[in-house]
Amino acid sequence: MKNALLLLALTAASPALARDTVVKIKLADVLVLPEAKEKLDGTVKFYLDGQKSPSVKKTLGSEVTNKKTNAVGKSDEFACKWAALSALITLQEGAKKNGANAVVNIVSYYKKVESKSATEIECHAGTMVAGVALKGDYATVAK
Repeated sequence: MKNALLLLALTAASPALARDTVVKIKLADVLVLPEAKEKLDGTVKFYLDGQKSPSVKKTLGSEVTNKKTNAVGKSDEFACKWAALSALITLQEGAKKNGANAVVNIVSYYKKVESKSATEIECHAGTMVAGVALKGDYATVAK
């Protein structure tokens, strides 16, 4: 019995059981969520690094946001979209506080490693939690 309990304890503590699935989600798919239409008011635009954007008149600082969501009972895609929306809401709030009308040069920034895409955000989905880390620059862009 002691050996079985020891084996169970070692197995439960094993990092091999920790899931970290990389999920790529399109920014456009997050922006069309009904919740996004409620929470993102349109006064701040989002542009991924490599995505065509209006000319930047002025940069007003940068920010990193790291948002997690409970992934239990949710598909990886749904949980990742939810975490991405939370990150965008944080960036929108920061942009407004800094007098910006856009967040530009947005990159995924999981564990401080940049991942650039003109269309997709990187999410990491685990057994219990999904997370999105983004880094971007607050800016005033031409309308």
